[in-house]
Amino acid sequence: MEEKKIDIKVDEQIALGHYTNVAAVRHTKEEFIFDFAFVFPDGPMGRLLSRLILSPAHAKRFRDALDSNVRRYEEEFGPIVPSEAPPSVGFVH
Repeated sequence: MEEKKIDIKVDEQIALGHYTNVAAVRHTKEEFIFDFAFVFPDGPMGRLLSRLILSPAHAKRFRDALDSNVRRYEEEFGPIVPSEAPPSVGFVH
């Protein structure tokens, strides 16, 4: 099968990205929902920054890509040491 190249345009604001320190993952039979938030370290508040909704098949490809990248990162830079987690807000830290 011939690989097709796709030109994806990126808005400057999206290209800047967002730093998040908590995430929530939920699912139904039809989709996986990923919420990414930032919890302020000096106060009992935070902000949802992004919500991604993926099909189950795409969520599995995303997991595989993340596993592969974490493995390559640790091969190059050494083990990732978990840092102190922010306060619990019902999200994964």
